[in-house]
Amino acid sequence: MSGTDVLSGLAIPLSVIPAYLLAGAVAGFFAGLLGVGGGVVVVPVLTVIFAGQGFAAGEVVHLALGTSMAAILFTALSSLRAHHAHRAVLWPVMRAMTPGVLAGTLLGALVVGRLSSRALSLFFVGFMIFVAVQMLANLRPKPSRKLPGRGGLAVAGSVIGAVASLVAIGGGALTVPYLIWCNVRPQQAIGTSAAVGLPVAIGGTLGYIGNGWGQPGLPAGSLGFVYLPALAVILVASVLAAPLGARLAHRLPVVLLKRIFAGLLLLLSTRMLWSLYAG
Repeated sequence: MSGTDVLSGLAIPLSVIPAYLLAGAVAGFFAGLLGVGGGVVVVPVLTVIFAGQGFAAGEVVHLALGTSMAAILFTALSSLRAHHAHRAVLWPVMRAMTPGVLAGTLLGALVVGRLSSRALSLFFVGFMIFVAVQMLANLRPKPSRKLPGRGGLAVAGSVIGAVASLVAIGGGALTVPYLIWCNVRPQQAIGTSAAVGLPVAIGGTLGYIGNGWGQPGLPAGSLGFVYLPALAVILVASVLAAPLGARLAHRLPVVLLKRIFAGLLLLLSTRMLWSLYAG
């Protein structure tokens, strides 16, 4: 794939721009509010849009995952700054988890490159249902232990990074419960999760670009498994919405919003499966 191939595909149909903008805004808002990676919103939306645009069926989910992971890179930066302003980021914890996170995300991206779209979509939908049930029931682990040392945090980071890479999220659905279990206050767990989302996105994005590089059948405008036109539009909305969600996380009880978000996840997962397997 040459640079000319990438640049020639930057045009985007006007009909899909509103959907990209809405997906980016919702993803950014909830990433800042709940510390949950926006991929759980962006991936099913992109899967539906990409299938409608006639992209190769075998690459639709890979492109959706890779593009979502690249978007998280920018959303994480915006959300991180907002949480840091509220002094809600435990930087020593973030630094200790980062080596494991980077290793895990790179490994996860390698696995993704070897899985079919069907297997990836089923794994992703299963994870979405897990997150939705967790939110609907407002399940939280009891703070029953203390934070481990650097080695333990690195191991936890590697597991979080691997799963986050497979489903293209910032890892918040795993990082937040883990930190709360380790007696970290919820606001600090969310803020630190936002910070951990940055190395998740860095490692995952590099992995998706590398694994998709030169892959036949990808649409023009793709950089590996990252589809640049969709990425550009999503970023406009997500980067603006993430700080708003982060500010509200420190002002509002979020139980009701979590349940609304869980319902959205169930609807999106159903629509994603329908678009892939109907007919």
